[in-house]
Amino acid sequence: MMKEVSTNHSALMRRATYASVSIALFLIGIKTFAWIATDSLGLQATLIDSILDAVASLISLVAVRHALRPADKEHRFGHGKIECIAALGQSTFIIGSGGWLLFEAIDRFVTPQIITKTTIGIVVMLISIVATAGLLLFQKHVVRQTNSTAIKADAAHYKTDFIINGGVIASLSVNHWLDWIYLDTFVGLIIALYILHTAWKIGSDAFHMLIDRELPDEDRQKISTIALKHEKVLGMHDLRTRSSGKQSFIQLHLEMDGNMSLSAAHAIADDVMIDIAKAFPEADILIHQDPYQLGGSPPK
Repeated sequence: MMKEVSTNHSALMRRATYASVSIALFLIGIKTFAWIATDSLGLQATLIDSILDAVASLISLVAVRHALRPADKEHRFGHGKIECIAALGQSTFIIGSGGWLLFEAIDRFVTPQIITKTTIGIVVMLISIVATAGLLLFQKHVVRQTNSTAIKADAAHYKTDFIINGGVIASLSVNHWLDWIYLDTFVGLIIALYILHTAWKIGSDAFHMLIDRELPDEDRQKISTIALKHEKVLGMHDLRTRSSGKQSFIQLHLEMDGNMSLSAAHAIADDVMIDIAKAFPEADILIHQDPYQLGGSPPK
């Protein structure tokens, strides 16, 4: 039973990518102005992060457009893994910028610089926080509805940006009132490390999906429970699961009375398939019927 991505989900995912690119370009503009005015490493860090967000969002936009294409003759399992490839690309960009920012932070510790016009920086960061918060709320809604890998990865960037903006506001405020020039550099260092951690998480999740890692144990247990609750099912074996983008694939063997007709066994498998589909609405489910063998899988 092959599930296609719903029209509503497709529209949501596209709107999320358009919103992400628009916000990223807006933030790049105002942060560039603030960085030039203040020469703050923290602002430079958040500007770099926004540039990465824009690049990652553009990658997501292209990836989502292709990933939403239905399965065809050459791609029978759909195009969902394009999202994973996009996420790996995003993580590569993030690692590169995080490493460069880490180098810049270390250099600033050696040769500290005085931060000027901190008020401009604080105002820009407050605007950035409001814009980012609005985007994150929308992305959270889209992920909850679609479970899109690309949108999840994109949202991870903006969560980082949200935290970064708060840290930069704190460092600029303290620098404005107390002239602690090293605090701005320290914030830049923390941001660099956080960016690298985020890149590792995004890349790791995408890699596991590309190599067909099983669904989480709780999902597999849920599938087993649903399958075995049918009164005519005596056992189950060879449960195999994987995911590709927002779609999951579930395969299993049901064990039933070997004396029943093929039609009856097929009807039972259909009932179980429908129950599993209710719990995993975007899943492609394949069930094979086997006669129950004494000494094999234990009956319910």
